[in-house]
Amino acid sequence: MNELFQKTFTGNMEMRNHFVRSATWEGMAGENGEVTEPLIEIYRDLAKGGVGLILTGYSFVTKRGKALFGKLGADSDALIPGLKRLTEAVHEHGGKIVLQIAHGGSQGMFDTGMPLEAPSAVKERATGNLPVEMSVDDIKRVVNEFAEAARRAKDAGFDGVEIHAAHGYLLSQFLSPYSNKRADAYGGSIENRARIIFEIYDAVRGKVGRDYPVMVKINSSDFDGGAGLAPEDSLWVCKKLSDMGIDAIELSGGIFASGELMPARAGINSPEKEAYFRDYAGQFRPHLKCPLILVGGLRSLDVMEGIYRDGAAQFFSISRPLISEPDLINRWQSGDRKKARCISCNKCFGAAINERKFYCVAFNQKSA
Repeated sequence: MNELFQKTFTGNMEMRNHFVRSATWEGMAGENGEVTEPLIEIYRDLAKGGVGLILTGYSFVTKRGKALFGKLGADSDALIPGLKRLTEAVHEHGGKIVLQIAHGGSQGMFDTGMPLEAPSAVKERATGNLPVEMSVDDIKRVVNEFAEAARRAKDAGFDGVEIHAAHGYLLSQFLSPYSNKRADAYGGSIENRARIIFEIYDAVRGKVGRDYPVMVKINSSDFDGGAGLAPEDSLWVCKKLSDMGIDAIELSGGIFASGELMPARAGINSPEKEAYFRDYAGQFRPHLKCPLILVGGLRSLDVMEGIYRDGAAQFFSISRPLISEPDLINRWQSGDRKKARCISCNKCFGAAINERKFYCVAFNQKSA
């Protein structure tokens, strides 16, 4: 049997294969971030479809960090019963599920009634938002909010948490010299710019323990013309987190201001265009003690098998193809090796925003 379909581990979490559903915004949570029945159905279908690990869509750790409507919440104990129903639906079908916890920073496009906060009062390039600079007390508050969100995830039965430090959201903004102009212990050198992430990791561990899987998603590069996070700084952060005991690193890249080099690139229509962060994975992996999860334009088993054989990544994180084919992993395991039918048109995002529906527009697979 293909090695990618063999049982494996991330930390002490056993997975039935090496395939991960990358965090995907469905836009289907309730007004306050509540789990809804349609959302449960999406995750149930993913578990039925054979994926080894499901990463939830971005779940806000505080209302102030809710970046867009319909996002899942992790900011209140009142949400735990609904989150439990979600984890139970996934576990019932043999899947594992990790809660991605996040804060939108100045990239938020949802009116929370509170000023947007960021490392510095720097205009956000994609949205035009001008945030207020966070005080040290604000930073300490956010660190605690991440830790409390992780505690709720464990209480709700999630198999782990993923700290979102990529794609231009708050923690990504701290890492970026463009958005972080601070002159204190949280700005300047990469050691200082990453300090909040290390503090969050330690605080999360304090709430969930050493044996509970904790992961991080981070950019290999911001791909914004050199103003933001550079690969050498990202590698330094990844090595540090690996030494601290992080259970896995999901390597991504780009921000919404990166244009064609944004995280979800269009037109992935050939093997050469797939896995667009693979070179960075190959550079980072030898320096890490923990597994590396590769995301970004994965469409073909042959491509992933080659990367796995080369040792550049142990796990493969897929988003858009599983919107079109929730049972893609089962199809591949059955022997049908045709690449994912996703054409990388990104119209699924438009449907979520404009229609408030989560489906593959190209193949008209609707979830009302």
